Amino acid sequence: MEIFKIVIPAFIVMMTAYLLFDKMFVNEDKRRKAELQKKNQSVITPIRLRAYERIALLLERCHPAAMMLQVIQPGMTCIDAQSKLLAFIRAEYDHNISQQIYVSDELWEAVKASHDTIIKLINTTAQHFQPDDQATKYAEVIIRMYAEVDENPSSVALSILKSETQELFL
Repeated sequence: MEIFKIVIPAFIVMMTAYLLFDKMFVNEDKRRKAELQKKNQSVITPIRLRAYERIALLLERCHPAAMMLQVIQPGMTCIDAQSKLLAFIRAEYDHNISQQIYVSDELWEAVKASHDTIIKLINTTAQHFQPDDQATKYAEVIIRMYAEVDENPSSVALSILKSETQELFL
């Protein structure tokens, strides 16, 4: 009986110490993880912002009106314009494809949809022209057709991009 008077209080002290130390180690682990996450966030946020900037530039550069100003040259034929427009859009897209790892799947799908829609527009519009027709007329039709679309994919992608960027600062 005397042994229980010593063992039971010792056991209670030992269990109390164990629970306190366990709680302390769990709290310390949580604190370290939060500190590491905060440190990582300070590195990742600027990278993500640059990715959003590059995607915004991609969408603006591949907008038909902006593209035509850069690609179409006086005296250019329709077939030359089509070829150069497709090369331009693919080069822009390929140059920025790595940015998808920093943005949501929804945004990247919208960027891809914009890219695909513009390529389709360039190709389908070219079918209505002779290869040696003037590129300026071809460009006008592309710009007009893109402007007539109710909800163009570039605007949708830019809208998603803006909302994601705003979420970074909330």
